[in-house]
Amino acid sequence: MEGAYKSARQLLRTRVNAGLDVLRKHQLTDPKRIAAIGYCFGGTTVIELARSGADIAGVVSFHGALDSPNPADGKNIRCRVLALHGADDPFVPAKDVAAFEEEMRQAGVDWQLVKYGRAVHSFTDWNAGNDNSKGAAYNEKADHRSWEAMKEFFAEIFK
Repeated sequence: MEGAYKSARQLLRTRVNAGLDVLRKHQLTDPKRIAAIGYCFGGTTVIELARSGADIAGVVSFHGALDSPNPADGKNIRCRVLALHGADDPFVPAKDVAAFEEEMRQAGVDWQLVKYGRAVHSFTDWNAGNDNSKGAAYNEKADHRSWEAMKEFFAEIFK
């Protein structure tokens, strides 16, 4: 399923915006205080939500893909972006990280990218094991540090 959406980003954006619309209509939702977080494919999804131009305060991606089929879509981003990334993640090539940084710069986005040394993909997933050579592994330090970075990000955008 994930592969279908990764190759059809417009469909992914349509689906995630449909979910956002449902959330906005909920009686307990404050429409001025909406942010989205995602892990792995969810991290990719929240970045695509931002690229869709969604009117939200921010997005946080934990070890999500950073690539974009159309980097010019960065100009649609209206929220703050925090990408939390394993510096040794083999599933997100360095060229994708560099392209993401350039996309954010060119679009003038308020963005942050935090790279965690010795962390690979799934660094927040306790069930991912601890063998970095497999490309996905839990990293306790990166897990805790990334959670604190998200909390600080939210404290800033929702002050």
